[in-house]
Amino acid sequence: MKHLFYSAFAVLFLFSISIFAQPRPVDKTVDDRVIEPAPATFEAKYEGGMLGYNKKESGTLKFDDVNNRLVFLGKDKKDVFAISYASMLAVSPASQSVRSTTGAVVSAIPLPGAGLAGMFIKEKRRYLVIQYSDDDVEIRGLTNFKIDNQALLDSVIKTLGEKAEMKKRGDSYYRAKASADDDDDN
Repeated sequence: MKHLFYSAFAVLFLFSISIFAQPRPVDKTVDDRVIEPAPATFEAKYEGGMLGYNKKESGTLKFDDVNNRLVFLGKDKKDVFAISYASMLAVSPASQSVRSTTGAVVSAIPLPGAGLAGMFIKEKRRYLVIQYSDDDVEIRGLTNFKIDNQALLDSVIKTLGEKAEMKKRGDSYYRAKASADDDDDN
């Protein structure tokens, strides 16, 4: 009787696992969010990644449609560097959850449980990540800009992807490789 019970249990368990192991169809829901176009200029903090510019700096990003490029302006509102739309390979969002300054201070309070409470005080940082190809020095790079809110980040990525004539994939935009058929047409 005991073996019959274990056998029945094993069969039911294996049957339930086989049901969950089946491939699922790909979710093809369309993103219904309405994303407004980004403003022509907006505040951003350069976090690094551009060749020759190591210092983190707060400033302004500006869409320069006349010259087809994205320009980073420093605190003095002068051009620091620019990335042309044609050299962009991918534009994507990134976020990072970090312990805030308040959390660090609370965790240092010499009270029982304060360290544990400080671990849960976090803030979310949002970044605009641009992968680019610099033909002047034949390198590829990745640069990051910290942007304060999610709505602005989404609108910047959408606007930048459309201006650079990239294809959309999820929340990101990328430049597709030229196919062999495109090369044969020339």
